Amino acid sequence: MQSALIFGARNLGRAVALHLASSGVDVAVAARSEDSLARVKAELPASLTIRADARERDDVERAFTSAIESFGRVDLVVVAISPSTGGGGRSSGEISGLAPAALDPYTSDLLPALFTILTVGAGFLRAQGSGTYIQITGGSSRRGMPKTAPWATGAFGTRGMIQAAASELREDGVHAALLIVDATIESDKTRERLTGRDPIESTSEQAVAEAIEYLARQDERAWTHELQLTPRGDRWVP
Repeated sequence: MQSALIFGARNLGRAVALHLASSGVDVAVAARSEDSLARVKAELPASLTIRADARERDDVERAFTSAIESFGRVDLVVVAISPSTGGGGRSSGEISGLAPAALDPYTSDLLPALFTILTVGAGFLRAQGSGTYIQITGGSSRRGMPKTAPWATGAFGTRGMIQAAASELREDGVHAALLIVDATIESDKTRERLTGRDPIESTSEQAVAEAIEYLARQDERAWTHELQLTPRGDRWVP
């Protein structure tokens, strides 16, 4: 693996970029926020930063084209974007009290963006005849937890997209995988919420980045198409 294109740069995407760069990988990062891209550039001056809205096909195509022009090819695509929930968060309340608009961040924002990246990225990776595509999602992709119906709707849809893509793309030498992080990820965004809790009840951005590298470096005779991370101290439901 020589090069990677990462969508999302605020927290987890930035951590993945830093980890891969430390392993000698050429990194390109695409995001909507200029501030997030500037932070990545300050920490990784050699990285390629691309202003792009993942919901816009032209922007996504430009991100892939720019990365390929800079690196010659893209060996790894990581999708680490999250929905804009307007402060509502993933735990949106009891199902009987949810308004129809509670779905909007997922059905009108997140899923269209993920679908755009996947459809465009599949074309580029197929043309190469190789590469790894990793989509990150949460534990609600495998079970709908209480008070998270809107998030579970988006997560289940995400899982279905990647399962379909994995079945198709493997025939063309492309490895597609879903990385389920069934945990709160410690970051600037969640640190206050995790204060006072045992660290083994959550996971770290570094641990997620290492899992991504593991998937990306797998031998084609032993591909993993779905990997779940669960901290030892968290409640685990098989």
